Amino acid sequence: MGYFADFFEKRNRSPRDTEEEYQNDLQVLEALRKLGADLVPVKIETEIPVGALSFILTSESAASFDELTRSNEDELLVRQDSFAWPNTFRKNRFVPAVEYIQANRLRRLLAQEIHTLFQEYDVIVTPSFGGAQLLITNLTGQPVVVVPNGFRKNGTPTSISFLGNLYDEATILAVAKAYQEATEWDERHPKLPN
Repeated sequence: MGYFADFFEKRNRSPRDTEEEYQNDLQVLEALRKLGADLVPVKIETEIPVGALSFILTSESAASFDELTRSNEDELLVRQDSFAWPNTFRKNRFVPAVEYIQANRLRRLLAQEIHTLFQEYDVIVTPSFGGAQLLITNLTGQPVVVVPNGFRKNGTPTSISFLGNLYDEATILAVAKAYQEATEWDERHPKLPN
């Protein structure tokens, strides 16, 4: 089993990450070792400008919600700031087709690189928001299962992600199930008001 070692290091974490998130992620590695996993450090190394490809996903979401946008009912959605979905849908209607197609050519190369990397591992574990892995897996179609791995002081849950090979959801689901059975995080629930 691989793990994106860089994303578990404190210096590579988002400044928004809490100490609880960091510690919860480290405890996942320990739990997996106790289950018998041989954790091998893995790096995502690509020269493809992954961040620049994010407009592919927002353009696809704009296409999915085209009817909502054209009906102007998107104005009924609560959030309307510049990064809210309604405005993302609106602005991505103006992405030039040539740029979208060129970006998808890079997306295909990225998918090939990631597929090659994943051939060496059945599962790769990573903090859910570590590095660019969330964007990469959305672009390449790698299956991902996200499970709770603890809670913050304010009672909200934190999570860990298990990534797998294309068309092999069964393996990551089996690992996630084993992890959940070895821990109690999936049994705990936030307190809801009466």
